[in-house]
Amino acid sequence: MSSKNTVSIRDAKLASEAESVDVEAPDVTILVPVLDEEDSVVELRDRVTQVFDDLGRSFEIVFVDDGSQDNTVERVRAMHAEDSRVKLVRFRRNFGKAAAITAGVEHSRGRLVVTIDGDLQDVPEEIPRFLDKLETGGLDLVSGWKQDRQDPPSKRYPSKLFNWATRRVAQVDLHDFNCGFKIYRREVLEQVSIYGELHRYIPVLASRRGFRIGEIKVSHQKRQHGRSKYGWHRLYKGPLDLLTVLFITRYTRRPLHLFGVFGMLFMSLGFLVNLYLAALWFVAQSGWTTLQSLLGVEATFSLASRPLLLFGILLMLLGFQTLTTGLLGEMITFKNFRRSDSYSIHERLE
Repeated sequence: MSSKNTVSIRDAKLASEAESVDVEAPDVTILVPVLDEEDSVVELRDRVTQVFDDLGRSFEIVFVDDGSQDNTVERVRAMHAEDSRVKLVRFRRNFGKAAAITAGVEHSRGRLVVTIDGDLQDVPEEIPRFLDKLETGGLDLVSGWKQDRQDPPSKRYPSKLFNWATRRVAQVDLHDFNCGFKIYRREVLEQVSIYGELHRYIPVLASRRGFRIGEIKVSHQKRQHGRSKYGWHRLYKGPLDLLTVLFITRYTRRPLHLFGVFGMLFMSLGFLVNLYLAALWFVAQSGWTTLQSLLGVEATFSLASRPLLLFGILLMLLGFQTLTTGLLGEMITFKNFRRSDSYSIHERLE
């Protein structure tokens, strides 16, 4: 047998294996980031299994352990031994929810991905409503809206303020960006890059790429086990993350449009301040006593004794530096431009 035929047979075998893997891929992935949730993971698995048995759709549950210190990992291992549809991705330490979602997507195969918190405050029985909204509404992402949130006021009111500000600034019409109960088409999570604390802004990032976003009202239960993993640090991290999202979605490809505005503003203010001082100096040196009296300028007027002069110069220098930063950003963007980052493919015919 020739080498060419050997290669062809091998390629055909690999293609056949890849096709069989695709055929066996589950319809839906349930992605569950967990951190010290040993008391709830088994019940969550049982309820999710019941939901999909009733629907008659294939599924897998991927638990991403984000550095648990309790018996969460042991519970998931035991469930995997009973049911191969239960998967585990375990971090060496706590990396955060954004990393957990990213890892879960990379180690799952479902055409659709449902993210749900592992604390049972979200109701797994509402997953069919998410599926129906996504598939009948022609959407790419459906987010939950915890209209009647069962959390203490210390979490509810900051969250309301955060959601209002994000809705107004990001111009994405969702009521609850913080809700971890969402469903995505896989291509959304594959094309949207998240890191740090940007997981709550996935709808904003997806919307900027042209994906269609929707939401449904969901029930929210009081926490029965464990304790909340979110503290007051979210109050200052949230606005900073929102600023990051706005910058990377609006100005990544045109940094001069942001830096240029501030640069021109500072330079213009500095120029006007110095122009004003120059006019006063000219009047003082002109000998026009009437005009000097009208403007209150003495003949001995000196620019050296005016702190306003230093302020004007400082503004112009600051404006020049800011403008230069924008130009440097444009140069870096041009040199690192990749065509695949500038569009999102919805359909391909080959």
